[in-house]
Amino acid sequence: MNSTSLRVLTPAKVNLILRVLERRPDGFHAIWSLMHTVGLDDELTLTVQPGTTSRIALRCDHAALAADQSNLVYRAAQLVLARIDRPVDLSISLTKRIPLGAGLGGGSSDAAATILGLTRLLGLNWPIEQMAELGQQLGSDVPFFFMGPAACVTGRGEQVRSMQMTGTRWIVLVNPGFPVETRWAYQQLSATRAGVRPLSPALQQLGSRAAVDWSEIIPLVENDFEAPVFLQYPVLAQIKSQLLSQGAEVALLSGSGATMFGVFPGQADAERAASVFALDPKMKAYAVPAAGTPVTSAV
Repeated sequence: MNSTSLRVLTPAKVNLILRVLERRPDGFHAIWSLMHTVGLDDELTLTVQPGTTSRIALRCDHAALAADQSNLVYRAAQLVLARIDRPVDLSISLTKRIPLGAGLGGGSSDAAATILGLTRLLGLNWPIEQMAELGQQLGSDVPFFFMGPAACVTGRGEQVRSMQMTGTRWIVLVNPGFPVETRWAYQQLSATRAGVRPLSPALQQLGSRAAVDWSEIIPLVENDFEAPVFLQYPVLAQIKSQLLSQGAEVALLSGSGATMFGVFPGQADAERAASVFALDPKMKAYAVPAAGTPVTSAV
């Protein structure tokens, strides 16, 4: 085997719906979520060549990300290489565009792309289900990125059912410049809510459908993390109000934050709104299509 490279684009996601349900016996909370990829991508370049022993060399352009076993990309590569019967010298270059700690699934998407890219480079022909099961060991959001662009996600995140969404929308992502730690958000949610609301009949019905139009989703959007996170970070509530005043059909926290997003009917309105937020030097704003694939790749 000669040296072979593959470039993989790894999309961000938003949670159009995120319900946090009862705590499971394993300590994780059950969730019900509708996720959708959006057109903001990190980029991975994977290069493999024969070696006498397996080796992983990871480079990342973001100073806050370690290039060692604490990085999900590194751990994803370890999981794949541990399951093949030949040594591989692997070099990985990661270019970050998705903000860190943002509720956009950047690390999970990078991990999924690493698994998919390596299986293609090494000719493993693993089915998507096998790759998703491997990804589940790294994080609850990882399996989704094999099944997108839109999917209903339940359990702790391991139960993913693809869903076709018809119509088109543009998404404005507004990151306030600080992260929200997921564990903290779960703790605050448990401490501040009186109990777990049952899943609505509308969401129960939605979970069984194979296709849905964007116009049907807009009235259903919600995120259980908004109330407790907004208490600590009122600027996020202000961003939500600003998105709505700029013409968003709906605005919501993605994941546990800290990124807010607005759904817009078209590109021009989305880009106009993003340009307003971009005037604040503390914020990062992106106007991107609600589109893409689980992971897109090109040699």
